[in-house]
This record gives sequence, C-alpha cells and structure tokens, in this order.
Amino acid sequence: MKKLIFKKLYQDTTYFFLTTLLVMSLIVWTLQAVNYFDFVTEDGHGLRVYFSYTILNFPKIINRILPFIFFISLFYIIINYELKNELSIFWINGVSKVEFLNKLIVFSIYLMIFQIILGSYISPLSQFKAREYLKNSNVDFFTSLIKEGKFINITKNITIFIDNKNVDGSYDDIFIEDLRNNSSKMIYAEKGNLISNDLQKKFKLTNGKVINNENTDITTFEFDQIDFNLANLSTKTITVPKIQEIDTYTLLNCFRGTDRENKDEFHFICEKKLQAEIKRELFKRVFKPIFLPIITLICGFLIIKAKNNIKFKRYNIIVFIVAVSLIVFSEVSMRYVAYSKYLTLLCLIMPVFIFIISYFIFYKTTKHV
Repeated sequence: MKKLIFKKLYQDTTYFFLTTLLVMSLIVWTLQAVNYFDFVTEDGHGLRVYFSYTILNFPKIINRILPFIFFISLFYIIINYELKNELSIFWINGVSKVEFLNKLIVFSIYLMIFQIILGSYISPLSQFKAREYLKNSNVDFFTSLIKEGKFINITKNITIFIDNKNVDGSYDDIFIEDLRNNSSKMIYAEKGNLISNDLQKKFKLTNGKVINNENTDITTFEFDQIDFNLANLSTKTITVPKIQEIDTYTLLNCFRGTDRENKDEFHFICEKKLQAEIKRELFKRVFKPIFLPIITLICGFLIIKAKNNIKFKRYNIIVFIVAVSLIVFSEVSMRYVAYSKYLTLLCLIMPVFIFIISYFIFYKTTKHV
C-alpha cells in the first residue's frame, strides 16, 4: 500500500511540475524571443536564423526557472493533499512524517542530478550551437532594411547611405563605405537599383565614382555602371561565445590552467582575467542544484501543521517565505563565490549547514508525531 500511495504522490508532483515548467518556459521564451527580434530588425538576419537561435536557447530557460517551479509544484501538491485529507492516508498506513520527507528528498535528488546534467552539458551545448549558427549565417534580411535618409551599418565594415527612394523602387545619391580587406573604399552613385532574389543580392549602381585608399595609395575612377555585391555579408552580431555557452570540460581545463588551442576567432580564449567568472559559472552549473533537496526539506515542514490548526495559514506563509529566500540566496551566493577563498568556503558550507540544521529541527519536531 505504501508503494501505491507514494507512486501517486510522485505522479501528481511530476505531472504538475512538468506542466508548470513547460507553460512558464514557453511564456519566458516568448518574451525573450521578442527581444531577440533585433537580429532581424537591426542585424539583418533572416527569420530562419531568428527562430533557430531562439529555439536553441530554450534549454537555458528551463535550467534557470527549474528550482522555483519545483518549489511551487511541491508546495502546491503538499497543501492540496492536506486540504483534501490525502495526507492522512499516509499516516493511516503507518508512514511516519520523517519517512515521508525522506522519500521527497530522494525524489529531489534525482531531479538535482537531472539539473546538473542540464546545466553542465545540455544548456551550454544548445547555447553554443545557437551562437555557432548565428556566426555561420548570412545577413539574409539585410536588403529589406535599406531605407532612404538612414545610415545602414548593420554589417561589419560596411556603411550605406541613400538620400532618396523613388516611386519605381530605384534610389538616388547612394554613398557606400567599404572597409573590408584591410582597405578603404568609398563609392558614390547618382542612381541605383536594388536586386534581391534567391540567386543574387546586389546594388546595380550607375554614374558614379570610386575612391580606393589602400596602404596610403589613393586611386579614383569613374564608372557608368557597376554591381556592389550584398550577398554573404558578415554580421555585426557578437559571434564569440560567452562563458555560459562554453562546455564544462573546457571551463574546467581553463580553470586548472590548461589553455585550449585557438584555431579561429570563434573559439573560446582562456585568459587569466576570466578565472573569477569561470569559477562562478562552474559553481552555478554543479553546485547550485544542491539547493533542490534543501528546498524540498523546507517544503516538508508543511506536513507538520494540519489544516484544522489555527496557525495553519500563517505557518504556510512562513514556509513559503523561507523557501523563496533560499532560492534567492542560491542565486545571490553564486555572484560572490569567486571574490575570495573564504566566501567560496562559506558558499560551500552554508547549504550543508542549512540542510543538517533543518533536518534536525524537523526530526525533533515530528519524532513523537
């Protein structure tokens, strides 16, 4: 009988947790996706790049909100069980409150292992793939951002200015500055037509002048018609991966002083000045999930007071505040973990100390219940 009632508890908690986690993640993802739309409106990437990048950032969102959603799920399930007299089924079948809490802690340990895997491997990998996809993409949406009376400099080393756009779609007085290939090129054209399709993206310029400045040698020539290629432009979007996008193995090597060989600009550069940030990131991935069993332990205090107790509501509010404070503490402590050895040691000891003290108080309180 004990197996059946605990199985139902696990199922109810898991179902509510997964449903809430999915819904909240989608809400956060939608809000974040709106901010990422700058990749299209300002950086000129295509919609395919935009959707791929935002989807690949979804595991990061899950990892960030998982502890709070788990706390809300556990808090709701325990309160709901008490209000529906379902907790009494456990006590009737000989389950002690300590045993009930132990089962929940074991359940949270499995979730803790999952979050460590998610935060240490899945989330960094998906973010790295998103950044890599962004780097390797073309500025496909660039041509639609060209407007009159506006400097267009969303691509690396190229600035375009158009004075006037005609009714037929042609442009008047076009200025282009091209700083690619370690040289400077200024192009002026009286007229221009923008050609953009699946085969080509280019400016067809007529009646103008080109000024080349290469190694202090300045050359000029006039033209009746030339084509300025707009395909395969480099983006100004940051393409070098951030610390949170680097795999855990690389960060560990960097933290231990083992530098990774850099073959191109996209590879992570292990520098001494990054040691503090790397340390915080490693703690966040590996150590922060340890707070899940502690949060579970705090939620376990909800079973001490029955619903007919006059202090039931006030007691639950206190438990809620304590648990939320722990979640906030887990976030804040990660920021100070790299300031000194003493703060690092304190951040390591505090969760263990809180768990032991809280478990001792729970055991003493429920020992004869």
